[in-house]
Amino acid sequence: MRLQSVIRAIYPAQCVACDAQTEAEFGLCGACWRETQFIGGTVCDRCGAPLPGEDQGEVVHCDDCMTIARPWSQGRAVLVYGGIGRRLVLALKHGDRTDLARPAALWMARAARPLLRDDTVLVPVPLHWQRLTRRRYNQAALLAQALGRVLDKPVCVDALLRPRKTKPLEGHTRDARFAALAGAIVPHPKRKRAVSGRSVLLVDDVMTTGATLAACTEALCADGATDVSVIALARVVKDT
Repeated sequence: MRLQSVIRAIYPAQCVACDAQTEAEFGLCGACWRETQFIGGTVCDRCGAPLPGEDQGEVVHCDDCMTIARPWSQGRAVLVYGGIGRRLVLALKHGDRTDLARPAALWMARAARPLLRDDTVLVPVPLHWQRLTRRRYNQAALLAQALGRVLDKPVCVDALLRPRKTKPLEGHTRDARFAALAGAIVPHPKRKRAVSGRSVLLVDDVMTTGATLAACTEALCADGATDVSVIALARVVKDT
């Protein structure tokens, strides 16, 4: 405790989104907390997108999830992908801010708990090996590992493989995203035992159209998963 006090005196806790001092480590300052768009209230049960109206405890779906066949059963997200939420995701993804996985996992755990079953195993969305080599880490795997520790659930970081490299999907239409990912994600031939006959919580940093998560879900079901739910740190929503 004394050592921690000395370290805190030399290096005071700072907001994970700015340089302001905070009372606790790995958190947001008051100003950033107020500006961050956390998703709550009424949400789509399939993709986690925020919906208008008060939460009446009923299962509701957004327009996209009523027209697109989602292969997973339920989905949740924590932040709207905009403003500080977008900044945090990009810092984790491209800015070597691997420390952000810890507070993100705490936020994600609250949204993920209703999706869990006794036999749930966490699986991250995979990266192609060339992108993994260039980035040095898979941000979805970092989130899954941190979330697994918070939820006390097993994690299989390599249950899925991405043997075919796809171009960055930012800016692509929904149909183009689904077409680009067709067959791009497959189950690991040596990890079937980790997911076969179990429920899976699929973890990613951002959900946009759901094309990547759909490709992952299909691969997991082909490998014997009995049920797949999804959790994302951030959700791209319309008009934000």
